[in-house]
Amino acid sequence: MRPMLPDDETHAISCAPYLTAALAFALAWLVLAWPWLSGSVSIPWDAKAQFLPQIQFLADSLARGESPFWNPFVFSGHPQVADPQSMIFSPPFFILAVLNAKPSAWAVDTTVFVTILIGGLALIAWFRDRGWHEAGAALAAIAFGFGAAMSWRIQHTGQVLSLAMLPIVLLLLDRTLDDTANLRRKILYGLTAGISAGILVLGRDQVALLSLYLLIAYAFWRISQARDPASSLKSASLPLSAATIAGLALIAIPILLTAALALQSNRPEIDLAGAGAGSLHPVAALTLFAPDLFGSTGSSWEYWGAPSFAWHERWGQTGLFLAQNMGQLYLGAIPALLILIGLGSGTLFRREIVFFTVALAVMTLYALGWYTPVFKLAHTFIPGVNLFRRPADAVFLIGFLAAVLAGYTVHTLLTYAAHTTPARLTRGTLFAAVITLAAFATAIVLAIRMDHVGMATNPLLISAALFTLAATIIADAIWFNPIRPILASGLLLAGTVADLAYQNAPGSATGLPPSAYDILDPNTKIETIAILKAKTAAHASPTRRDRVELAGLGFASPNASITHRLENTLGYNPVRLGLYSQASGAGDTVGLPEDRKFTPMFPGYKSQLADLLGLAYIATSVPLQTIDPQAKPEDFPLVAKTADGFIYENPRALPRVLFAASAAPADFDTILNTGTWPGVDLSATVLLSPDDEHESGLIATRGHGTVALKKYSNTKVEIDVDSTRGGFVVLNDLWHPWWTATLDGEPAPILRANVLFRAVRVANGRHTVSFTFAPIRSILTTRR
Repeated sequence: MRPMLPDDETHAISCAPYLTAALAFALAWLVLAWPWLSGSVSIPWDAKAQFLPQIQFLADSLARGESPFWNPFVFSGHPQVADPQSMIFSPPFFILAVLNAKPSAWAVDTTVFVTILIGGLALIAWFRDRGWHEAGAALAAIAFGFGAAMSWRIQHTGQVLSLAMLPIVLLLLDRTLDDTANLRRKILYGLTAGISAGILVLGRDQVALLSLYLLIAYAFWRISQARDPASSLKSASLPLSAATIAGLALIAIPILLTAALALQSNRPEIDLAGAGAGSLHPVAALTLFAPDLFGSTGSSWEYWGAPSFAWHERWGQTGLFLAQNMGQLYLGAIPALLILIGLGSGTLFRREIVFFTVALAVMTLYALGWYTPVFKLAHTFIPGVNLFRRPADAVFLIGFLAAVLAGYTVHTLLTYAAHTTPARLTRGTLFAAVITLAAFATAIVLAIRMDHVGMATNPLLISAALFTLAATIIADAIWFNPIRPILASGLLLAGTVADLAYQNAPGSATGLPPSAYDILDPNTKIETIAILKAKTAAHASPTRRDRVELAGLGFASPNASITHRLENTLGYNPVRLGLYSQASGAGDTVGLPEDRKFTPMFPGYKSQLADLLGLAYIATSVPLQTIDPQAKPEDFPLVAKTADGFIYENPRALPRVLFAASAAPADFDTILNTGTWPGVDLSATVLLSPDDEHESGLIATRGHGTVALKKYSNTKVEIDVDSTRGGFVVLNDLWHPWWTATLDGEPAPILRANVLFRAVRVANGRHTVSFTFAPIRSILTTRR
């Protein structure tokens, strides 16, 4: 289906229009990304609160010569290597981390947009391989890079990068399946396609999963459309095998690690009801025509779409749990009309494009979640779907597929317009007009029923004007094309860029002032951070490494501990170790004071667990008693009152490493569920689970020992111990099966101590206990 590559001279000529298209897209990219590239605004929300600190941790770890596989700065320790949002396996950010030891918010934003640029260029190259019009290629790249979720959900960094990889993999997969290429070239393309697909899958998000299934379906469709499918399958088998082997080799270990983390986490899978709460409401279809109809660029109090406070008051609870930007479909008025014209005229049902038309329909049904039976079937039968909580994430794929369809319609209009029957074009135009008018009429009726005519008027008038202008531009482009093809293409591209620059301009969900994220600047002057860094550094000793808690200091604050190397008991991440979450009450985030939840084992800040964690300083935006009414002022002296809030000290916080002369068995489940601890001194006695009871033969309580931290890094801890009668070295870091230990260089078992922590038994005398985080070795050993 792909045309044969011509000789060098003809190849150079054939590439020239697409080089022009690439330059046009690059210019459009510069214009549309400029607010972020110039530093005027910064990609907000998760891009900063979640992803920026992860990337900073990766860069800082590499600069220090440390492994980034374990992160000690959130949730009292987190298996970073298995976290899909760690960015460790993201080539763009890994390269950034290697080049920049302290990446700024601007550097990370720029990396995101450069990745989008590369994805758009790959889409143009794919159009070129298909022999489709260069103007369609450029328009598709623009709509892909700056329309729908890629624009409105730019803050979801991992998903954006996953989608940016999709055109690259598609391009290489198509070349792998090219029946006109020789076997050697097909195998080479197969290897690169497999590696690229592996990089896509390593995003380990729902966009990556859906993209993978889309690519698999596309490969089958391509082979089925060959003149001789059996022969085509035979010639593709070796290249596709090479692709599969290359991809699996790249993803096997990370996927195994993530799967293991999922089983250990607070959310090993998402049930149908939980996932369905992230469904795309059907009314979101109106955003294809008027993106700010519901006030998506404003505050949550002004927003009146589904779900919202206003919607619930008028129509009742939807049961949905979606942010106001998650259903945005706007690609531009010109692309939207082109798709409708293509559908109405039958253009988008042609053999060479129908796969993408059907895929768009399927992806739309998936995104609608519980509003159709499709998602229930997918959740039940398709592997991986039950690991994700938002079918609305399919909006990313909807944007990509819609961009391809819009570009293809341009191809047919500018290539075959002279041969297209007036009746077919008229039918397509009439269909587009009817659907567009119906959408605007529905929006008006809805605004009236919701008593939001005032808010809806400007967005509807502006969008109506843009759609009218878009219709004029499309008509002019068709008219000019035979005699002024460059003018025709320029009109379509310039109109789309101007439209997206206005309608999808930075808003509250996509671009905020960089000053909003000062707390994530490694050189921040924020007083609260400065005091915590000074206090923890001043109190550090051979046995002490104080932990802190940042509670209610704002959305960007929970992971600021990563940026500033403060060891935090909490953080921001939807995926956490389940045992730790159950014990400590750690939730997704603690940006607001009310986000701090307590548990039987951590009933308040004055608790045995808080002390064992070494929680020495608590920074809050409100008085401590507002979060924990049981906290008495005399128990938590006020260290400082800053412009951001309050800093309190817990004087009972225990050292990070202890020597226990004796051990006693304990029922850890009972402690977890009731918060009742045995009546022993945990600074001198260690509690072990019944599974390790054979290790807990009581040591003489009159013995004593000393311990000292010799080395402490992300994935390596060394402790010197000297004892008269032997005992246990207790490290108040989280127990996790991927940590290993040695005693004087020989393997030693790590005992789960005091419910959450680690202990190693030692004989009398001087010894060195080493803890090493070895996830790959551990997971392979477990699998065997």
